[in-house]
Amino acid sequence: MARRALITGVTGQDGMYLSEFLLAQGYDVFGLVRGQNNPKATLLAEEVPDVRQIAGDLMDPSSLQRALALAEPDEVYNLGAISYVAYSWENPHVTADVTGKGVLNMLAACLTYTGGDHSRVRFYQASSSEMFGKAQEIPQRESTLLWPRSPYGVSKVFGHYMTINYRESYGMHASSGILFNHESPRRGPEFVTRKITRAVARISLGVQSELTLGNLDAQRDWGYAGDYVEAMWLMLQQPEADDYVIATGVSHSVRDFLDAAFAHVGIADWSRYVRTSPHLMRPADVDRLLGDATKARTHLGWRPRVPFEDLVRMMVEHDLKEQWTLHVR
Repeated sequence: MARRALITGVTGQDGMYLSEFLLAQGYDVFGLVRGQNNPKATLLAEEVPDVRQIAGDLMDPSSLQRALALAEPDEVYNLGAISYVAYSWENPHVTADVTGKGVLNMLAACLTYTGGDHSRVRFYQASSSEMFGKAQEIPQRESTLLWPRSPYGVSKVFGHYMTINYRESYGMHASSGILFNHESPRRGPEFVTRKITRAVARISLGVQSELTLGNLDAQRDWGYAGDYVEAMWLMLQQPEADDYVIATGVSHSVRDFLDAAFAHVGIADWSRYVRTSPHLMRPADVDRLLGDATKARTHLGWRPRVPFEDLVRMMVEHDLKEQWTLHVR
């Protein structure tokens, strides 16, 4: 029989790439979808039609129990979260409930579902490099002290340690992937990388005149989301559960991203198109994140395939085609 997987956050960037990856591996894939008439559910059905959608909500434990009973999964990937960091300051309570307590709800549902056989389901938690926040060492690795600088980061720390607690307390095969920033053409337009590539496409086509950003000096370790979902799967194939940093080992500033994106459309000096606004600065910023994925490379055999320049080019090309269709054709 085919292995079965249940994915929360299935309509997001990672959820779609992971669904495609698991389907290619021969899995039956089930996705938890929140809310009626969810427009992202329609997009998921169009792009990854073989995913079987199940209605549910990380804040509704009974719906998680129903989802597990319907999907009967061998593996659960908990990707669902309020994932936009800036939003977490505006709505810290919602962020804490979904991004933090939602992990506990899913872990508890899995524990109940497995009964006494806690090895029956393998669990993946989407932890985040934002947990490092005010980074205490460079690069950051699994042993680096966590010092989150946003309600989102704090909530992720709660979910991360709760996953470890369930692993140690109940013997669950529960692993966390501490993923550094990973992008793709499927990234939401509210995130800085997609905001940049969409604006670059629109500026090059003459339908936008300027781009407003926050801190241009922030540095992140950016990789390709399609590469990172394979690492999630590899974690659940190991005989023992553990936590892994997933990163490229190279950091770039927002300025570097602007350089690469504008260069792709033939603009060498982007300064006349880009301005900064104090309203887009974070209350407590994270200056530099750089991951050390030695453990993942050694234990999982995982390496990133898409370099930074190719990632930026991929995103700009996607947005050029999209904006051409919308505004020029």
